Amino acid sequence: MRDTILQVAVDVPLRRRFDYLPGARIKAASLSPGMRLRAPFGGRKRIGLLLGCAARSAIAPDKLKRIDEAVDAAPLFDRSHLALLDWAVRYYQHPVGEVMFTAMPGLLRQGRVLPTADEEPPAEEAKEPAATIHLNPDQAAAVEALAADPRAYRAHLLQGVTGSGKTEVYIELARRVVAAGEQVLILVPEIGLTPQFLERLRRRLPTRIAALHSKLGEAERLRNWLAARDGRARVIVGTRSAVWTPLKHPGLFIVDEEHDLSYKQESGFRYSARDVAVMRARLAERPIVLGSATPSLESLRNARSGKFRLSRLRRRAAGAAAPVIRLINLQNQQIRGAFSHSLLQALQENLEAGNQSLLFLNRRGYAPAVLCHGCGWIARCARCSINMTWHKADKRLVCHHCERRRALPSACPECDGERLLEVGHGTQRLSRAIAERFPQAKVLRIDRDSARRRGSMDEMLAQIESGAAQILIGTQMLAKGHHFPAVTLVGIVDADSGLLGADFRATERMAQLITQVSGRAGRADKPGVVYIQTHYPEHPLLRLLIQQGYDAFAASLLRERRQAELPPYRYLALLRAEARDSAVAVAFLEFARERLAAMAAAIAISGPYAAPLEKKQGRYRHQLLLQAAERKLFQSHLGDWLLELESSAAAKKARWSLDIDPQDMI
Repeated sequence: MRDTILQVAVDVPLRRRFDYLPGARIKAASLSPGMRLRAPFGGRKRIGLLLGCAARSAIAPDKLKRIDEAVDAAPLFDRSHLALLDWAVRYYQHPVGEVMFTAMPGLLRQGRVLPTADEEPPAEEAKEPAATIHLNPDQAAAVEALAADPRAYRAHLLQGVTGSGKTEVYIELARRVVAAGEQVLILVPEIGLTPQFLERLRRRLPTRIAALHSKLGEAERLRNWLAARDGRARVIVGTRSAVWTPLKHPGLFIVDEEHDLSYKQESGFRYSARDVAVMRARLAERPIVLGSATPSLESLRNARSGKFRLSRLRRRAAGAAAPVIRLINLQNQQIRGAFSHSLLQALQENLEAGNQSLLFLNRRGYAPAVLCHGCGWIARCARCSINMTWHKADKRLVCHHCERRRALPSACPECDGERLLEVGHGTQRLSRAIAERFPQAKVLRIDRDSARRRGSMDEMLAQIESGAAQILIGTQMLAKGHHFPAVTLVGIVDADSGLLGADFRATERMAQLITQVSGRAGRADKPGVVYIQTHYPEHPLLRLLIQQGYDAFAASLLRERRQAELPPYRYLALLRAEARDSAVAVAFLEFARERLAAMAAAIAISGPYAAPLEKKQGRYRHQLLLQAAERKLFQSHLGDWLLELESSAAAKKARWSLDIDPQDMI
């Protein structure tokens, strides 16, 4: 390299590269972008990633520090992958070092030297496929449409009703790509979906398949990451962060349940894995498939405009019928705990018929609130503006935002009253009530608490598949992707929270959850039925969803969004600020609003206003909402604005972040 200024990314929250000179023990000609270096930083050595070289620096040469050690003999990332990361820096307006290091496994971020070829453990032998893939006519037509141009970029939206066999389509597409000598990256929204998915892939594809998710040990995660990077693993299955995995021979990208909120990182570097995957496919000039029974409004709009090519699977695989959906009006009904008489009777009949039932409630814990019957005191988190959830099994009140735990007081701290009531229902309370009502049945609860131990999800899925569990109770971990052939009854215990949500996306997510959960019923030869408990059976959106389906619901919602000038017809960004003193956060946002208004009149600004969850982890939270008619307005103005904010005195007093395309307004 003729240029001698080394431009290095360091994992710090600053929007800049750092310039260094090569030391006496390192030759600039031996360096390439994508290699890790040990850089002096803040009085100690830190791992840095070389981004490039330059002829000159804004800093005087005698002020530049020198780098004397390279960690890698060759780049971790090739230039195309660095281009993807550079796009992410610019699109999400995030510090370059944090973006670059997000793409590395933890051991590489810590400076672990890559193993040599003879240090690599022997690769697992690929199994011969146990069964041939047999596609029905709808699936075969979808495969041909999706595989029409495998050597060019094209975004495909595969909309298939629940149980239509989207996974079989993915597997056949993957088989073709692997046979052509290329790799497939498949993203799934939840770790809990990976065991079933991996098992199906391994039964069908005679190739090395690697998993990448946070439940893996660091050493195993690094091995799988390297196998993908070096082309030894032909199929890679992972959750959100797997989108950054480098591939030697990229051939196809698949995002299953593309609508799922889990694909959006909600802290630190706030990226959307779905959107990153689309850009990655574009840069690699390879196809991408986004699959869902309930596509996001953004993807549906892209399909309507021609940006995405739409393929449909309109019928369930193997001829299974769609479940019958029945609304249970809770108004003026006598309720036993969280259950109407109708739902309990249906559960009894389904149990007697030897079938499995699934009850859905998207609230873990025993009770979402504890209050004093005498004075109305409610147990609230001291650090967050939210009620604490009672976890009866652990005998602890838990805040589901900051994880603060405390014992339940023996008496009310306000009036010394001793009658403390457990209000509302979580999955733990449902499980206890159902176990008492149906003592002859094996009740299995699946939520983040019960699936915390490594391997526990696999064990619970095995109980379901074997028929050992008759009544399943769970959160959204059970709502999507799983295939439970013996489940013929689904009960949605509380459909009203989505109808009353504060976020403008609440009704969209309600419809997606109801449709996805309903799709767990009747997936085999026995018909399914879904019971939805609600106090608002005449709500127009709920009636539209039940009577005409998700397509009609989404079309209505798109019309509303266009009229209200909301996504996907406008682009949003959210500047959040938090501080122990509310006034400090507000002062920073007022300064930020003033500076942006002076720089970009075309960007509409709302706020500052308190976040719906105003206090979290002891800090008061406020935000500015930015709205633009075109995405390029953000790209052309926000970079300079953020640099100005970063260097301001106000920024040093508050903790702040920018969220491009926010999915959670709370």
